[in-house]
Amino acid sequence: MQIGPYALANNLIVAPMAGVTDRPFRMLCRHFGAGHAVSEMITADKLLRLSKKTLRRADFEGESSPISVQIAGSDPQELAAAARYNVEAGAQIIDINMGCPAKKVCSKLAGSALLQDEKLVASILSAVVSAVDVPVTLKTRLGFRNGEENILRIAKLAEDSGIAALAVHGRTREDMYNGYARYELIRAVKQSVGIPVIANGDIDSPQKAREVLEATGADAIMVGRAAQGRPWLFREIAHFLATGEEYPPPALDEVRNTMLTHLETLYDFYGEYSGCRIARKHIAWTTRGLTGSNEFRSRMYALDSTAAQRTAVLDYFDGLDMNDRPFISQQKQQLPEGEGCE
Repeated sequence: MQIGPYALANNLIVAPMAGVTDRPFRMLCRHFGAGHAVSEMITADKLLRLSKKTLRRADFEGESSPISVQIAGSDPQELAAAARYNVEAGAQIIDINMGCPAKKVCSKLAGSALLQDEKLVASILSAVVSAVDVPVTLKTRLGFRNGEENILRIAKLAEDSGIAALAVHGRTREDMYNGYARYELIRAVKQSVGIPVIANGDIDSPQKAREVLEATGADAIMVGRAAQGRPWLFREIAHFLATGEEYPPPALDEVRNTMLTHLETLYDFYGEYSGCRIARKHIAWTTRGLTGSNEFRSRMYALDSTAAQRTAVLDYFDGLDMNDRPFISQQKQQLPEGEGCE
């Protein structure tokens, strides 16, 4: 998989997800075999550029090249300025968000709401590509409403504007995350343009990854919600695609050690107060489906210090059989509005 001058390690990409794909999570997924990861969406609003949240989302210290920053907004010149600013700060790839279905994003005519105005889409793509000398990619959906899917026109606009790669989630904004991704339309996109196409939506197992690659002809796949609490999914997919054989799921001792390492990076990245609270969802995702996990999570949510949280995690895993390789549920996560957009 190639994006501009950058040859990725493989064709497995971590989807940008608001509130999820922070630096600790991106690095964790890369450790387990993801070939590329895109940042959480960063607002193009220059008034928020120096806010604590924005600065943290733009922190890429220690990450492997290429660094890809996703920007979100609706004003072409504002997005162009945001692209220049992020490149000056170290971004090597700029990704434009036209896929987020969250109400609070679409209400500002950003994210997937942009798909309603193809002239504006063209203006944004042209402005951002012209503003920077690094590859620009686009993350989008099939369209805004069912029955009005305009992804083929959007893909052509992207190619004509100089977009280096196109990631397509196989749903409309109206679909949100309901129903099933429509891979036949992603295949039609791949057949209609010459730029790399990345398939996204419902990829939750090695077998599904191969199925999607075959069904779409895409150059790469993008995994989002299925990797929450299960970063080793990338290792499993890579092994299956290379050998046709299933990689064994991690034993509980590896799950525990991975969880503890992730907690330490979250605590270091966010600090005591935010680190404890942000870690809760990652602990919940990692332990879902394990013995006694519902009761454990209820207790864990009430803890308000990193020390107590760490101890609770250790105590919980100490009560499990560390040699077990449990089935960990792949159910899709329910996130607060605006989080987990992919």
